Amino acid sequence: MALLVAGCDRQSGGEAQPQASASADAASLDGVVNRAHRGSAMPDFLIKDAAGKELKLSSLKGKPVLINLWATWCAPCVAELPALNRLAEQRGGALQIVTVSQDMAKLETVAPFLAGKAPRLQPWLDPEGELTTFFDTTILPTSIYYDAQGREVWRYIGPREWDNAKAAALLVETV
Repeated sequence: MALLVAGCDRQSGGEAQPQASASADAASLDGVVNRAHRGSAMPDFLIKDAAGKELKLSSLKGKPVLINLWATWCAPCVAELPALNRLAEQRGGALQIVTVSQDMAKLETVAPFLAGKAPRLQPWLDPEGELTTFFDTTILPTSIYYDAQGREVWRYIGPREWDNAKAAALLVETV
């Protein structure tokens, strides 16, 4: 299935998340990989799962990490989930895929939703939108790739087919 090139902006209305900086990388929306932050350290944020388990992102050093910011209300995000799930199947333990929901909903809602679309991916939650603010994006999905030393390699804003040859070439890059 071909994915749309554009991502979705934050939802409007009563359940909308607060807007982060409006300086989202418009150039990235046409499929360009953004390497402007190459070499930056992985952030020290804590995210939680449905059981209340916490994960400190900066603790993920040792193998490459793909952080994917998404939301249940974002159609391009939902369309991208099966490709991320297939990537998790293909890469096994060689790549950590960390899907972080930007929904304001509780994990009790997000976890079953993700399990139905991408059962290999673990649901993590960032209800305050701290990561979208840190990564200076208001567009979902946004994916950030870190090398095994925890240094940013690139960012990609918008959905992508993660289980094809082009993505595979990106996922072997290092700083």
